[in-house]
Order: sequence, then structure tokens, then C-alpha cells
Amino acid sequence: MQVQQEQRPAVRESRSRRVFAPAVDIVETNDEILVLADMPGVRQDDLEVILEKNVLTIRGTVQMPHMQEYDLEYAEYEGGDYERVFTLADDIDRDKIEAEMKQGVLHLRLPKAGPARIRRIPVKTS
Repeated sequence: MQVQQEQRPAVRESRSRRVFAPAVDIVETNDEILVLADMPGVRQDDLEVILEKNVLTIRGTVQMPHMQEYDLEYAEYEGGDYERVFTLADDIDRDKIEAEMKQGVLHLRLPKAGPARIRRIPVKTS
């Protein structure tokens, strides 16, 4: 596999809100790696995909609805944000990575770089 997930706990509380690691599916073909990350409640404007060196980080913020006219009596749903970090292999073409959000699922396309071409380097004489 050419994408390695960083070892992090499923839930972190280092911010003012809980941060969950979104569940992901990773599919590899001959040409690309597709990462599908479940991030329900995250709008496109509240989503960040950052690539720094070999590290790909996805972050999403969930905007919780405000119910000012109600008093909360009982809740099973706990709000929070999402964050997941992956280390990419060297053969991923970083300039062609694409991200798309579809119905709460982030689709990341990580194209593989083509094979290294043999190139003759001219030698100059002086």
C-alpha cells in the first residue's frame, strides 16, 4: 500500500471540541489510490485538505445547529470535528491530487506518478 495512516487515537480532546478520526476506505488501482473518508455534517467551506511534504492531512469542522428555543433534555449524539493524517509514498503525483465532497463523504484521488523515464543526459566538453 502506498498510503500509510498515522497512528492516532480515534478521539482526541486537545481542542475545545472533540476531534474524531473519520472512518476511511482506501482502494488502489494500477493508476491511482482512492481514499473515501466519512465526514457527515462537514460542509465544503469547513473542509481542509493540506499536503505538506509527504503528509496529507484532512480536517473538517461540523457546524452544530443551534436550538435556542429548546432545552436539551437528553442527547446521544456528540458533536465534534474530524481530522486524519496520512503519509504518502514517493510515487504519488502530488500535483494531480484531487478532492471532492459528495453527501458527507470526502473523495480523495491520489494519482500514481508514471514510471521514471530513461533520459540521456548530454555531456559537455570544455
